[in-house]
Amino acid sequence: MLVIACLQANAQSLPKPTPRQLAWQQLETTAFLHFTVNTFTDKEWGDGTESPAIFNPTKMDARQWVKALKDGGFKMAIITAKHHDGFCLWPSKFTEHSVKNSPWKNGQGDVVKEVADACKEFGLKFGFYLSPWDRHEPSYGTDAYNDHYKNQLKELLTGYGEVSEVWFDGAKGENAKAMEYDFKGYWQLVRDLQPKAIMFSDAGPDVRWVGNEAGNAGETCWSTIDTTGLAPGKADPKYLNTGDEDGTNWIPAETDVSIRPGWFWHANENDKVRTPQNLVNLYYQSAGRNSLLLLNIPPNNEGLFEESDIKAIKDFRSILNETFVNNLASMHTDKRLTDKKLSTFLPVKTNVPLVISFNKKVSFDRVMLQENIANGQKIKSGLVAYWTGSTWEQLSTFSTVGYKRLIRSKPVETSKVRITITGSKGPVQLAEIGFFKASGRE
Repeated sequence: MLVIACLQANAQSLPKPTPRQLAWQQLETTAFLHFTVNTFTDKEWGDGTESPAIFNPTKMDARQWVKALKDGGFKMAIITAKHHDGFCLWPSKFTEHSVKNSPWKNGQGDVVKEVADACKEFGLKFGFYLSPWDRHEPSYGTDAYNDHYKNQLKELLTGYGEVSEVWFDGAKGENAKAMEYDFKGYWQLVRDLQPKAIMFSDAGPDVRWVGNEAGNAGETCWSTIDTTGLAPGKADPKYLNTGDEDGTNWIPAETDVSIRPGWFWHANENDKVRTPQNLVNLYYQSAGRNSLLLLNIPPNNEGLFEESDIKAIKDFRSILNETFVNNLASMHTDKRLTDKKLSTFLPVKTNVPLVISFNKKVSFDRVMLQENIANGQKIKSGLVAYWTGSTWEQLSTFSTVGYKRLIRSKPVETSKVRITITGSKGPVQLAEIGFFKASGRE
């Protein structure tokens, strides 16, 4: 009885997501929009000396961007409101280094507003990245810069409607070693002005970096970490990649990666766009490993998405839709496991197999598992087996599940499948289970 009581107490004390974290995780795929003076200089990092006169996307159409994202199944767009070069894509009152001094729309344009308005029109969530590193601002490297940064942050938080994600990193120049970013102050400003917004950085406070820009969440990926001693730009990528089974803070991983080799548009990369199949693979390695895929699609120097990029994300989504349209488990198991709701779940005991029997043989090569993460992440390991007609044969093992675990396997034809949770942190609440046949285009 004492052991059971301890397990129950441990389960109750597990870190759990806030409502905004839970809603964010279920977006699964969101988009980054890297766009600034770099788009016109063919650079990845600007140095802050660029003239605003070079920024002139004569055909810019944020509606084209967001419609393409909508058609590609993306649920949010995050614009680089200011990158390291310090050039502001909105007419900030706190610098002259912005669109207000560019020829684009005779200095009357506002990229951030156009993206926010397009997101509202097409039903996407809106977010922004405001680089803490500013290679143009004279106060950078001094204590006064924190006030400057907060002034610009406040402009973005109050001028563009609802903000769903604010993206922070620890980027820092050599001339700022003596200066400390006031991240606690930045984060508090977001909480005060946009309480529904998710905040990203190496250390959260809401979601964390996955530890690489290659599109790989860890095969083991816990939503929990210990933030003691962590700060944006000061965290071990390997630790962030796998998370921490014993972590005390619920800060799930976001997997950021670009559709091109670079983060900004470069004409010589127009033939290097990821294929739809490659993007599908990224989805399995991110959303399929308890993370979220943040895919960067950079507009070109006319202010448009390239047609190649649009086609890639559209085909990416159609392939996923083809694969996951028909859940073979939907007619053959407890309805709580196939209603597409995390809040309805089946309690599953560790090392007690769950058998799904079909009324006829089915063929599949994809398995999906989901936990009710509203009550914490508990599954540590498990295995999938199928009935050959005379014996059970192991199909795959798996590590953490969390929000979602997707397993790619060899094709099997069977009348029964067995799921066994072999390790857990407490009573498992299995929310969804699925068996699918991959699209022939994967």
